[in-house]
Amino acid sequence: MNRSLALALGLAALAVPLQAQAAPPASASTSPIAGTEKLDGLYPVHVDRKGGRILLSLPAAGADGVVARMLYATALRTGLGSAPIGLDRAAPGPAQMLLVRRMGKKVAFELENPRFRASSGTPAEQAAAANAFATSLIWMGDAIEGPDGRLLVDIAPFLARDTRNVTAQLNSSGEKGWRLVDGLSAADPNAVRAFPMNLEFEARQTYASDTPGLEVRNIAPDSRQVTLVVRHSLIAMPESGYVPRQFDPRGGSFATQILDFSAPLGGQIVQNLANRFRLERLDPDAPRSRVRKPITFYIDNAAPEPIRTALLEGASWWKQAFEAAGYIDAYRVEILPEGADPLDIHYNVVNWVNRATRGWSYGYAVTDPRTGEILKGAVLLGSLRVRQDMLIYEGLVGADKTGTGGPNDPAQVALARIRQLAAHEVGHALGLMHNFAGSTQDRASVMDYPAPRIGLKDGVPDLSDAYGIGMGRWDVHAIDWLYGDPVSGDPDAAARAKAEAAEREGLRYVSDENARSVSASQPWGSLWDDGADPVAELDRMMQVRSAAVSRFGPAALAAGEPMAALRRKFVPIWLVHRYQIEAAAKLLGGRYSGYAMGQQAAFQGAPVSAAEQVRALESLLATMKPEGLDIPATLVSQLSAGYSGDYDRQTEIEIMPMAGAAAFDPLVAAQVAAQQTLNALLAPERLARMAEQHRADNAIPGAHTVAQRLLALADAPVANARLGAIRRALGTRIMVSLARAAASPDAGVDAATRIDQALHEWADAQTGKRFADPADRAWALSTARLLSDRDALKAMLASDKADLPIPPGMPIGSLED
Repeated sequence: MNRSLALALGLAALAVPLQAQAAPPASASTSPIAGTEKLDGLYPVHVDRKGGRILLSLPAAGADGVVARMLYATALRTGLGSAPIGLDRAAPGPAQMLLVRRMGKKVAFELENPRFRASSGTPAEQAAAANAFATSLIWMGDAIEGPDGRLLVDIAPFLARDTRNVTAQLNSSGEKGWRLVDGLSAADPNAVRAFPMNLEFEARQTYASDTPGLEVRNIAPDSRQVTLVVRHSLIAMPESGYVPRQFDPRGGSFATQILDFSAPLGGQIVQNLANRFRLERLDPDAPRSRVRKPITFYIDNAAPEPIRTALLEGASWWKQAFEAAGYIDAYRVEILPEGADPLDIHYNVVNWVNRATRGWSYGYAVTDPRTGEILKGAVLLGSLRVRQDMLIYEGLVGADKTGTGGPNDPAQVALARIRQLAAHEVGHALGLMHNFAGSTQDRASVMDYPAPRIGLKDGVPDLSDAYGIGMGRWDVHAIDWLYGDPVSGDPDAAARAKAEAAEREGLRYVSDENARSVSASQPWGSLWDDGADPVAELDRMMQVRSAAVSRFGPAALAAGEPMAALRRKFVPIWLVHRYQIEAAAKLLGGRYSGYAMGQQAAFQGAPVSAAEQVRALESLLATMKPEGLDIPATLVSQLSAGYSGDYDRQTEIEIMPMAGAAAFDPLVAAQVAAQQTLNALLAPERLARMAEQHRADNAIPGAHTVAQRLLALADAPVANARLGAIRRALGTRIMVSLARAAASPDAGVDAATRIDQALHEWADAQTGKRFADPADRAWALSTARLLSDRDALKAMLASDKADLPIPPGMPIGSLED
């Protein structure tokens, strides 16, 4: 038998439960295993299907009472189906080190704490480090003397606990009063499976609340009770031999943090180990080699075609990066075989997850807490994300092009996006963080959030170059940094050299901490943006938006869709520029920065130039001109079509507030678009940075400059009464937003006081002012009275009426990845 065949048979054995055996005849009616079925695996398990017992058979305890050590992990086999709450099907929990200890008549399940250690210290030093930090004893059961001196423990009660902390997740997501119902929760003896390297168990758990929230009421058949199936896995400890990679903030990886108290003086106690799979070369002396065990990802066979094939194609892009790093056939993607268990620790799976509303997709890496070795990659792709993409594409080019197969076929563009999404989330499962600077270097990374590149051909939106194909330059580098090892020498030193070479090459890397927030300061790091010049791209996107809005109408509807569906399809077209606004705003008060190491002389962090900040301000202000906030009267009529049925939850969330029943409110739409810019422009932390940068260089616009320009926009002349109404609505949003910024402690003293003074000077100037339009006079004097009455202004800012609900842009939920 050749080595490859032996390896294949060995892997197949991991995926097939060992044959169940009937329990031996009981020597007495009191035998604890009487009436059970024995399953052989990592440890023998005796299953009492009628009595509900699940007896785990363990070796006899040692002199210290220790019975066994293993990894313990959980996952959800069934989900809630709510994007905001989470609790998705196939969502994994972390792998934790479980110590089983006998304590007299009891068996204790205790989670060890490997984060704190003294790895190179004496036995006494190691014991002192371990004993200084708490462990977590999570369960105790009765010790049962089994046959042949083995120890039995009925783990059914352990499995029925709320070990996933579902109660807390429900109650922290807008729901209230949820609790585990013990009488409606139990381990399932029919779901026990035993493998040579792991044991799998399941429990059906029911949670109840007398006050369920909107999300659960929208989903559960009895909204007062939800039932989930929780998977529990007991896993053999990984083999020795894995070599950790020291984390480098320039490398682009996730990390496992440890505190090693045996570090020498001058060394670092707090250490971070990069998360990565184990890749062992078959020929360690060759620069290119096959590996002992390739990384294989499986595509959920529940994903429908042609999405399934698109997922396989996109996830396969990483093969190029591993080949470039010196590995031959070390990364593979296949369709999940029929009957395979996607929750088994030995399968890396791209799961296709359905929810009631659109939400984030996730890429998880289940890791060894001691070393950072990735044991399992679990990707969760929300199935409604692609449906939302279709809304955008059909709104841009027309639903009649769906299925035509051309470059502007919304279905084909959606599949291109699915390939990107598969590559992105698998990248997380391989250990890589986001790189939100990729879009500034011509699609240098699939770990960015890609905006669809919308062109204009003869004034018509064009999607022929909406998404890139394959790996970017950063992705190839990041895999080489994380997985590539030299034939000889120090692997960590070689990785540092690769990070330095990438910096010299000019490769940019910006992750979440300086990109995700609207107030972030790094101009290279934005989400869903495009182009090397964010201001030029914003100007271009305003042209795209104008063309798209002017063409929008019933052509965006598929056959059989009600006219009322236009209200939802219109939102992403009206706000198609929303992410480029945030990207351009990051130039204001912006500062270029990088991830430097030690005394790295090349590192410099410089503010964005005054000229670039002025250009960004002008471009942002231009997005709030009343002419660009006006909706054609014909379109207003079409958006006001009635609907006699019930709205689904997704539509309720995603349309703009109406003017009563079906009447579309164009002034609300104008304010929603303007508020996007105001939120970015007046982020308090940005205003504080602008004030500080202006103090050092008065050519840089300060916070007071922004306030004055906005107030001038509220007073600017317009061509007709229709635009005058929009200007007044815009003015209200400007005043409220400026007042809120002035009241924010995060804006800093200088910015807050200058904005406050600008508001009061504007209010004072309205007295005695002559107005040609009575409506302008009424609005100006009423607003001035509000600004002059501090108590009334404070009360207004604290009320719900001060906030304008903006339909969500990014997937609904809290955090990704």
